[in-house]
Amino acid sequence: MKRNWKQGVLVATMLVLVGAAAFLNWKYSGNTPQQTGGKILGESTLVSGADSSAAAAAATASGAVDEEAVYTDTGSDYFASARLTRQQARDNAIGLLEQAAAEDGAAQSVANEASEGIQVLASYTMKEAQIENLVTAKGYADCVAFMGDDSVSVVVSTDSGELTDQDVAKIKDITVSETGYPASTVKIMAAN
Repeated sequence: MKRNWKQGVLVATMLVLVGAAAFLNWKYSGNTPQQTGGKILGESTLVSGADSSAAAAAATASGAVDEEAVYTDTGSDYFASARLTRQQARDNAIGLLEQAAAEDGAAQSVANEASEGIQVLASYTMKEAQIENLVTAKGYADCVAFMGDDSVSVVVSTDSGELTDQDVAKIKDITVSETGYPASTVKIMAAN
């Protein structure tokens, strides 16, 4: 019984830590890439000397690779970078939950908790995508949403770089209707 309790606490702790790490990464990464000696961190160069984003664009143009499967962020596209970081954090959390559930001698309650955690993360992913799609359908240039247990943050790109009260109201309405969270837990900001 004591082992089952410890495994449950371990799963819950891992989920909280991964969520906190993703949030802190997003919060403190800022909107500008960090540069070191003329290169943007995260930017890569292929053995041939070509920039990886140029090579990916060339492969896409030639039809060799599916357009949606190519990630061409060179560090300047905040929204693509934020989505990638969010997805990597979710993938790590799901991997940890699956590992805890598959551990030899894991109790059924641990497997159930891990399954519930995976379902919650999948639900967050679907709701975030829906918010992003609806916000961009309203005419905004780009959008990225971050859901947590009790709050949602939405970063929106506008032509002017600012959000009016009317913009905030539209985006908040979309977010509240998609998540069911109270309006007081929704944070909306413009990307600079």
